[in-house]
Amino acid sequence: MVPITVTAQETGSGPSVMNPECDSRKVLERIADKWTALIIHVLSSGTKRHNELRRQISGISQKMLTQTLRSLENDGIVNRKIYPVVPPMVEYSLTPLGRSLIEPLEAICRWAEKHLPELEAARARAQNAKREGEVPPEP
Repeated sequence: MVPITVTAQETGSGPSVMNPECDSRKVLERIADKWTALIIHVLSSGTKRHNELRRQISGISQKMLTQTLRSLENDGIVNRKIYPVVPPMVEYSLTPLGRSLIEPLEAICRWAEKHLPELEAARARAQNAKREGEVPPEP
């Protein structure tokens, strides 16, 4: 186990996700969301329209896509451009702030893909132990 040290941020002299009252927790909640990660991944390749995003992100509902895009726009992570045509055309792209999330979120996605077999094995062990009424063994 890695020891956790208290930083100046955690003592109240700056933002800290360790402080339950700090708004940085809301930021963490937004960027740790799976739909946010997938939207940023798709937009990392360039500007997209709503339907393009929906097609590329399997399993996301139109409502969830709209809500997530709206939140990302409000947070300054996504830019929405509306063209004055009929029917209206809207395009989404990453802002510079949003682009700064590409590398860390892609690293998390790669980690999830790389360690999926280990995670699935651990879940299976825990489920088997639960069925048998045992404490799951350490990996």
